[in-house]
Parts: sequence; structure tokens; C-alpha cells
Amino acid sequence: MSSHEDRPAMTREPPFNRGAAWLLSLLLALGGCTLGPDFIKPQAEVRDNWNERGDPRVATQTAVDRRWWSVFNDPTLDQLIQVASRQNLPLQIAGLRIMEARARLGLAIGGRYPQQQETFGSVTKFGLSQNTANGSGADRNHWDYQVGFDAIWELDFWGKFRRDVEASHADLTASVVDYDDALVSLTAEVARTYTVIRTNEVLIELAAENVQLQEEGLRIAESRFRNGVTTELDVTQAQTLLESTRAAIPQLQTQLRQAQNALTTLLGQPPGSVQTYLAERKGVPVAPVHVAVGVPAELLRRRPDIRSAELAAAAQCARIGIAQADLYPSFSLFGEFGFQTSGQGGMQSGHADLSNLWDAHSFFYSFGPRLKWPLFNYGRLKNQVRIQDARFQQLLVNYQNTVLKATQEVEDTLTGFLKAQEAAAFEQNAVNAARRSVGIALTQYKEGAADYQRVLDTQRALLQEQNNLTQTRSSIATNLIALYKALGGGWELRQGQPILAESTRIEMQKRTDWGRLLAPQPVAETSKQPSAREIPILQKPDW
Repeated sequence: MSSHEDRPAMTREPPFNRGAAWLLSLLLALGGCTLGPDFIKPQAEVRDNWNERGDPRVATQTAVDRRWWSVFNDPTLDQLIQVASRQNLPLQIAGLRIMEARARLGLAIGGRYPQQQETFGSVTKFGLSQNTANGSGADRNHWDYQVGFDAIWELDFWGKFRRDVEASHADLTASVVDYDDALVSLTAEVARTYTVIRTNEVLIELAAENVQLQEEGLRIAESRFRNGVTTELDVTQAQTLLESTRAAIPQLQTQLRQAQNALTTLLGQPPGSVQTYLAERKGVPVAPVHVAVGVPAELLRRRPDIRSAELAAAAQCARIGIAQADLYPSFSLFGEFGFQTSGQGGMQSGHADLSNLWDAHSFFYSFGPRLKWPLFNYGRLKNQVRIQDARFQQLLVNYQNTVLKATQEVEDTLTGFLKAQEAAAFEQNAVNAARRSVGIALTQYKEGAADYQRVLDTQRALLQEQNNLTQTRSSIATNLIALYKALGGGWELRQGQPILAESTRIEMQKRTDWGRLLAPQPVAETSKQPSAREIPILQKPDW
């Protein structure tokens, strides 16, 4: 029977192979251990229906129109929203935050692999003292050469790294819904600013029409004064009203230009460029009489800010588990292997021969487990858990408050929309009566049956009522816009569209290797938020 030394070398199992098998078994055994609470979607109280559900103009059984701005039947508004969705700079920043969140998720996934690893190499010249222990008879002058690889891998024993991946998943999805929220706000702000522009255009036109009307009254007063029928007081009163009306026009023109500048900023363009879109005057956007609002429970699904508040709580819930893991011992595996050799030589003799560096006898390795347990932390780790838990509770309350404010916004804007319609009908009657009063007062003044004060009062009242009617019509449109914003309408505009401009994507790709993270589409808004227990033990990292 052959001795141990006579066995073929291929039958021997290298120690590091046994270690790898042991490590894999340990990983599989520890895969299901996670600390911290699993996130449960918070509950928020919402009513079954709106206060105005009985109004025939309100449809609660019909879904909110995804392209709600089309209800105004204004091609210019449609075009402006399309341009803004492509060029608005804050929206582009929101898209870039999605890219950042994707990279952060990749960072969290990579943390589940060996956290420290490096290839090392060194060349060291030693000159030992003769007076040191063991210095006598030793080769005091020699070179040492090393090359190899080492790594330290903290095992995810308590699910800390899986919780980190869970939190990063929530942050990524939150960045997408934040993009959607920015898109909702953008479409509403473009529509509102466009309405302000059209409203000021109408107010300027009304002021110009009243200037002509008041100029006619001034001519009549001057004629009667020249003929000695009346005093100069009528002339000065007519002049005062006329100049006051003229002075309002520059103020309205200032408001118009400021609104136009605001719109160009929303479009991501320099001031003045918006004029090409607004060349044709179209009056105040006309809102439909009826509106579809759905039911309050749909807000929890539709409004991106509510979804964002939920995801922020989900990410924070996972961070409680990360903090709790620091209370327990951490288990790491360390390993090192390489080649090492030393060469003799005096200080002036030069380098030694490296021919044996890659020899089998120069190979060395070491590996094993490591345990760390911060026993004396003076309550710091426990208080860190408490901090994370308090933040989580804050976000749960914030979620409830976000839902509450959302329902308030819908109720407020819905009431404003309906009541503005009612007010507009009364204002139209007032304008008709005021216009008739001006005609009667001028006729009576010409005939000497009334003094000029009555003419002034009727002309002033006509301008005021016309302005009120215009503002009320504008209020109908702006309240409807605010209502659709409160309902979370408009984020669907991004579906099928890239979140980054092509020029931006190319620029980033040239500057940095983004790999597959620069995908044109964000994650689906319906994607399920995984829990730590659903995250696999080993995930493919984003190289």
C-alpha cells in the first residue's frame, strides 16, 4: 500500500476549495435572516365621495382625463405643454435624479459582495539593525517582493445589506414619482400662465375699447362746454376718467410681459421666443361646464406626491433594520493569497533574482472568519435605532397629512370651479346692464336730461364689470386647471417618452461609462416595491 506521499497530487483537495464550499453553504443558510420591520402600506382615511357629488356638472363615475388640457380645445395650449414637457429644465433635473437613484441602487447591490478587495504588489528593501533581537547571524540586507490579492467580505447575516437594497429600490421608485409630480406641476403651471397671458390680453383690449368710449364722452362734454351749455367741470371729470383708464393699460402690459417671460422659462427658452406661439389672440380659455373627478380613493393611486410620501416611508422603514443590525455582531470573511520571495544582497549589490517569485513554493494564502461586536457603545447604537424609528413615524404621519391636503385641494378647487361658473352668469348680466346704462346716460346727457356725473358713473361701472367678467372667466379656467392638478392629472404624458433629452444622454455617455443605466425609460410606475425577504441573496451587480 502506497504511503501518503506517494498519492497522486490531483487527488488532494486544495484547502481554498473546501473554504469556498463552506462559504457558499453559510451564505445559503443565512439567506433568510433580516432585522427590522417589514413595510406595510400606511392607511389614510378618505371619504367615499366629494361634497359636490350631487351637482350635475360633476361626474364621479368617470375617470380623470389623462390629457386634461385638451378639454379647452386650444391647439396653442396643447403645443405649449408638449414643448415644456421636452425642454423644461427643472423637469430635466428630476430626470437626472432618476439616473442618480439608479446608480445608488447599483451601489447598494454591490455592497452585498466583498466590500474591500484589492490587488497588491510591493518591492521593499530591508536593512536590519545588528542590535535587534535575532539580528545576529541574520541576513540584515535583503529585498522582499510580494504580489497578490486580498478581500474582506462582511456577510449579510442580519439582512443589513438587503435592507439597504430595499431602501434604494424605494428611493429609485420615489425619484420616478417625483418626476411625475414635477410633470403634473409643470403642465398645470403652463396652462395657468397661458391663461394669465390670455386674460391680460383681453383686459388690455377692454381698456382700449373703454378709452375710445370715454374719448367720445370727452368730446361731447367739450362741445357742450364750448356752447355754454355746461361748465368746465364736466370736461375735467371726463378727462380724469379717460386718463385713469389710459394709465391702467401700461400696468396690464407689464403683467402681460411678465407672464410671457414666465412662460418662456417654463418652456426652457430665452425671453421673447414665446411670441411665435402666441401670435394669434384667442381670448380667455373656455372651460367646459362638466368635469370628471372620479372618487377620493383614486387619489391614493393617481397623485404622485402621495405615492412619493409612501415610498419615503418605505425607504425609512428599511433603514430601521440597517440600524438594528449594528446592535449585533457582524461576521466577515477575509482572505489573502499571492506570491512572496526575498533576495539577498548588500546595500550596494543591487536587486536579487526574481526567477523564483512565481514558483509554487513562493505561494502563500490565508483566510478565515472575523467577528466584530461593539459591546460598549454607550447607547449610541440603540439611540440610532430610535432616531430611525422616529423618522419613520414622522413619514407615516406625513403620508396621512399629504392625503388630507390632497383631498382639501380637490374640494377647494372643485368648489371654486363650480361657483365661478355661477358668478360668471351674474357678471354677464351685470355687463349687459352696464353697457345699456352707458348708452342711456350719454343720450340723456346730450339732451340735457342728466348731468355728466351719471355718464361718468355708468362708464366707470361698465369698465369695472367687464373686468370682473373677464377675471371670473379666467377664474373658471384656473380653478379647473388647479382641480386637475389636485387630482394628479398629467403625469401620464411621460409614458413612452424618454426621461432624458437625447443630447443629454449622449453627453453623459461620452463623459462617463453609464453601462445599461442610461435606459431611456424609467421603472414602471406600477412596479411592486420588494421587501428585504424577497430580495435574492446574490443579485447581479451593475458593473
